[in-house]
Amino acid sequence: MIMKTIRSFVAASILGLCFAGISPAALAAKAPEPVKSVLDNYEKIRQALAQDSLKGIADHAQAIAKAVREDQSKTIPAKIADDADKLAKAQDLKMAREDFKPLSADLVAYLEQNKTGSGYHEMYCPMAKANWIQKSKKVDNPYMGKSMPRCGEMKREF
Repeated sequence: MIMKTIRSFVAASILGLCFAGISPAALAAKAPEPVKSVLDNYEKIRQALAQDSLKGIADHAQAIAKAVREDQSKTIPAKIADDADKLAKAQDLKMAREDFKPLSADLVAYLEQNKTGSGYHEMYCPMAKANWIQKSKKVDNPYMGKSMPRCGEMKREF
């Protein structure tokens, strides 16, 4: 009886969201903190790398590490803060791109396990043999930058 009541409540809630006109994109915009902060800063790092720039990378990486470490509920694994710390120390584009790989891999794993409905897409670059996440469905490769911005493919949406 209790399970039937719970199922009815869940079904009614989902229907209510549909009839209320709340889109999946709107739900994605409501990712919990610090997830939203981490993803926003990650996206800025990805954009800089795609433009062959180091501008802002250290600051955004430090913001990721801070958001993860200050989260009382330990929503995101500490490994992501460690990855971000390493990326923040990158001295050139080659090093930054190498340090971006583990951060990306760990964020992909986090999104896969937690189904936050982030609205991000997992991409894969066969040249770099690495994944990353981004908001757009159009490939904008942070590993190849301006030399090969469309190298890669979308794997899935979170």
